[in-house]
Amino acid sequence: MIPSTTYSVTTAAVHLSPPFLHRPPINSPPPSSPFLTLTPLTNHISLSITMARSSLLVFLCLLVFINGCLSQTDQFPWSWGFQGSEQRQQHRFHSPKACRLENLRAQEPARRIEAEAGCTELWDPNNEEFQCAGVNMVRHTIRPRGLLLPGFTNAPKLIFVVQGSGIRSVAIPGCPETYQTDLRRSQSAGSSFRDQHQKIREFREGDLLVVPAGVSHWMYNRGQSDLILIVFVDTRNVANQIDPFARKFYLAGRPEMMQRGAGEWEGRSRRGSAGEKSGNIFSGFADEFLEEAFQVDSGLVRRLKGEDDERDRIVQVDQDFDVLMPERDDQERSRGRYIESESENGFEETVCTLRLKHAIGRSEHADVFNPRGGRISTANFNNLPFLRQVRLSAERGVLYSNAISAPHYTVNAHTVAYVTRGSARVQVVDNYGQLVFDGEVREGQVLMVPQNFVVMTRASDRGFEWIAFKTNDNAITNLLAGRVSQMRLLPVGVLSNMYRISREEAQRLKYGQPEMRIFSPGRSQGRRE
Repeated sequence: MIPSTTYSVTTAAVHLSPPFLHRPPINSPPPSSPFLTLTPLTNHISLSITMARSSLLVFLCLLVFINGCLSQTDQFPWSWGFQGSEQRQQHRFHSPKACRLENLRAQEPARRIEAEAGCTELWDPNNEEFQCAGVNMVRHTIRPRGLLLPGFTNAPKLIFVVQGSGIRSVAIPGCPETYQTDLRRSQSAGSSFRDQHQKIREFREGDLLVVPAGVSHWMYNRGQSDLILIVFVDTRNVANQIDPFARKFYLAGRPEMMQRGAGEWEGRSRRGSAGEKSGNIFSGFADEFLEEAFQVDSGLVRRLKGEDDERDRIVQVDQDFDVLMPERDDQERSRGRYIESESENGFEETVCTLRLKHAIGRSEHADVFNPRGGRISTANFNNLPFLRQVRLSAERGVLYSNAISAPHYTVNAHTVAYVTRGSARVQVVDNYGQLVFDGEVREGQVLMVPQNFVVMTRASDRGFEWIAFKTNDNAITNLLAGRVSQMRLLPVGVLSNMYRISREEAQRLKYGQPEMRIFSPGRSQGRRE
């Protein structure tokens, strides 16, 4: 322990006086030794003790300095992923009331909003299961040459591309416009205008896209077929500081109002009802404010505010969609230029070049594969590092005809599954051993499986495909049957006494299923016959 006597640490070249130490009297003589000395204000102490205490004080000063630097790093918004594991687990707000999960249901969209170049379908945000999990679901259908207007949301989103392809841009604050027009080419064409903007990102069917909270983005369908997007919004994420409802802020147009919630709070806050047109983020400002801010005339300000714009949130692009993108010919592909690498790690990425896409739908990315049963691919912070920032992950599954997904539960996350193709019979069991869901789920439906609830799935004759969004960046699945399951981890003696069975029966129970996670069809059917 440092004595209560006040000291001043000095050297021949530097006078180190931390804020918690008093400075020496002005008339105190300068030190005669070139080494670090500790001069008490009351009396002198031996050189050995002086150097020891000086070293301790210097060490404490460095410790305080390093701690301050680390605290600044934690405050930087893009550095959440470097926090400790305990801090990272505190990433979601809990439901303010107890969840009623005795009767789960496969959910259909509750509302459809038509737009000029497509439609938007909304699941009920007041659904008790969605409220318990703190999530919201939206489905966009964008026709060819359709543009989803730029906007941002108060919570992070994951977007799965069910069908089609296109381009998008995520406007990350503070990053430069790295895509620029060739000035010489513009001048040769008789124009001195030089456009520049942030990176344009391509996507296609099977891709998982990430959108942080509060970051504007747009999407454009440049394919020949409809673009279908399923959007998962984590409304209880710590990034959302408002309320447990998704709020979309548009930069253009006059989209139809979206219901946020129910009850007394909703009645006071909303200025309109469903079906009425709202405005974009510029609509509420005075014209003169916007004229001054953008240095434009009143006619352009009216366009900016979306007056008389009835196209809603998805608009048709009539003229050429003029954005800057690198040419990607076969030679550039062979050299790997302009192609986003799927093997980059988080330490090699910078904020402005973050990889916000993972091809979770490609079969070569499967984490579990059974040639007779199907495959499962996962996206978490290990293969898409930015997921650590938004605290979310995803799972893409394909079950072949009549294949079975092993009984399992997610240890640390809720699961919201959207059926992309086919159908399956699904059973979900709660902590009381009660069957809370037993039914068919089919294409276009959503099923929410709460944390730790056990689920088992059997595909129909047509097979079954799904995308599951999970409320943790490293969601852990615990299997209850097959290889690498809880049964394999228990000794035979424990199993025999658990179920009051013989050791031979316990061995069959433990080792009877040699497959992992996805079980081939036919084995159990033949045994029943």
